[in-house]
Amino acid sequence: MQPPSNNDNNNSILIGDDFTPIPHYKVASTTSHDFSNLLTMPIQLHEDLTSGCGGQLWPAGMVLAKHMLRYHKNTLIEARILELGAGGGVVGLSVAMGCRINKPIYITDQENMMDLVRRNIEINALETVAQELVLEWGNPLPTEVLRRQPNLILAADCVYYEPSFPLLLTTLKDLAKLSPETIIYFCFKKRRRADMRFLRAAKRIFTIEEPEDEDRNKFSRQGLYLYTFKLKYYPALKEK
Repeated sequence: MQPPSNNDNNNSILIGDDFTPIPHYKVASTTSHDFSNLLTMPIQLHEDLTSGCGGQLWPAGMVLAKHMLRYHKNTLIEARILELGAGGGVVGLSVAMGCRINKPIYITDQENMMDLVRRNIEINALETVAQELVLEWGNPLPTEVLRRQPNLILAADCVYYEPSFPLLLTTLKDLAKLSPETIIYFCFKKRRRADMRFLRAAKRIFTIEEPEDEDRNKFSRQGLYLYTFKLKYYPALKEK
């Protein structure tokens, strides 16, 4: 989740519950998760809302992390993985801990989330398989990302603030254009009608499918959606 920049101290007031319904904030704490025993050793995740609402665990992140652990434990060895709008990094760090990979995962968000991401990397001793990186939606992709050319993007709970939708779509498209085999795993919780407008806009750019998941009926009842996005390669999107 990538909230608006917290450089404006009034952001938390401007984004009210009537615009973006969210759960009650929690005090800073560290919790353990094994995703129904899909992780041999539980992951430790610190939550801290000091830097914004991305600092707590959100339901779509838990759904996507569990999906990747259940269905992709042994399929990501050659993948170049990037988590977008990571918050504390639940999805990317769970993959780093529980899936077979041979390239470090970029855990990306705004600058204000980097301390939390770094802390979660360190408390799980994942320094060799995960790396925090600033990536602002709508901005040119960082040099490190252009060099790595990730081909698997993880994005959970990125749909919640309507003014950021065009920026998110721009960044998703920029990432997808780096490699013809790029696939985006995208999970979000529907909170407002505007969230489905984002999906309709995404369908103009991506081929969108629902991957198999045995928990789909359960999380669908909670308004959670899990998709894969693949870029539609038509001439307007082939230009570099």
